[in-house]
Amino acid sequence: MSNGIILALIGAALATLLAGIGSAKGVGLVGEAASGVVSVDPSKFSKVLILELLPGTQGLYGFLSALLILNRTGILGGNAVELTTAQGLGFLAASLPIAVVGLISGIIQGRTAAAGVSITAKKPDHNGKAIIMAAMVETYAIIALLVSILMIVNVDVAV
Repeated sequence: MSNGIILALIGAALATLLAGIGSAKGVGLVGEAASGVVSVDPSKFSKVLILELLPGTQGLYGFLSALLILNRTGILGGNAVELTTAQGLGFLAASLPIAVVGLISGIIQGRTAAAGVSITAKKPDHNGKAIIMAAMVETYAIIALLVSILMIVNVDVAV
C-alpha cells in the first residue's frame, strides 16, 4: 500500500472520527438536558427531540466526506488507484475542514441546543426560536462540508 493511499485513509478516518466525536458529544449534552424536561413533562418530547437531532449532522457530514475520499481513491470499490504522496496529502488536507469544524461545531451546537431545551421547558411556544439559534451553528459545519467536498473533487487522481 502506497504512502498516498495511507494518507488518504488517514484523512477519511479523521473526517469520520472528529466530526463523529463532536456530534456524539453534542447529542449527549442535549440528551441530558432533554431527559430532565421530558421526565417532568413527557408532552415536550417531540420539541426537545428536534433540538437533540441538530448536533448529529456534523457526524453525517464527516461520514459523507470520508465516503467521497474512499470513492475518489477507488478504495470503496476495491480498486484502489496508486496515489502519490502529494495526492494523499491532498485528500488528508481536504478532510481537515469538516474534521475540525465538525468536532467543534458539534459540541458548540450541542451546548446551544441544550440551552434551547431550557427555553422549551419554560416557554414551549418559543421552541422555534431555540431551533433557529442552534441551527445558526450548523451554517459553519455546512461551509466546512462544502470546502471539504470542493477540495476532495479537485484532487487530481487518474482513474
